[in-house]
Amino acid sequence: MALRNAVLAALLEGEASGYDLAKEFDASVANFWMATPQQLYRELERMTSEGLIEARLVRQDRRPNKRVFSLTAAGRGALRAFTAAPPKPTAIRDELLVKVQSVDAGDDAAVRAAIAERLEWARAKLARYERLRARLLDGRTEDEFLARAERVGPYLTLMRGRSFEEENIRWAERALDILERRAAARPS
Repeated sequence: MALRNAVLAALLEGEASGYDLAKEFDASVANFWMATPQQLYRELERMTSEGLIEARLVRQDRRPNKRVFSLTAAGRGALRAFTAAPPKPTAIRDELLVKVQSVDAGDDAAVRAAIAERLEWARAKLARYERLRARLLDGRTEDEFLARAERVGPYLTLMRGRSFEEENIRWAERALDILERRAAARPS
């Protein structure tokens, strides 16, 4: 998948500046697609020149002027074509898992510390996703939200992000338990 598809999907929420898109990527899209602000701005320029999005200048009195981007008909068509194509299988490429695979010949304490760090990272991301879910639901039950929501895609991807981090937490806790019991059982 190309960054452009994630940008097109993000612009379904409506017109946004590059700064707004970068914030949205960090808050919601980051559970399935990572991009730096620099990558995002370069892609916005390419997409504008290809006619997938259009930009308009918004003049501001007390701040620098900004450009806001919106989908064009061609961008909506590209998004439609993207959603119709079969997705590529996901492959896990995770340096931590290579370290875990090598723990028996490596630095056990360093690997445990890396897993503990991943555990805290997953807990923090899950907490952020829970806050985002609470904002989306806005006091409604999930069923009430889904019955009235104009778009369900962002909620479905949020559910996947939550599930992913919940599983990361379960795995990290179990892996730490195993490695700590193993370290305690070793003769000194």
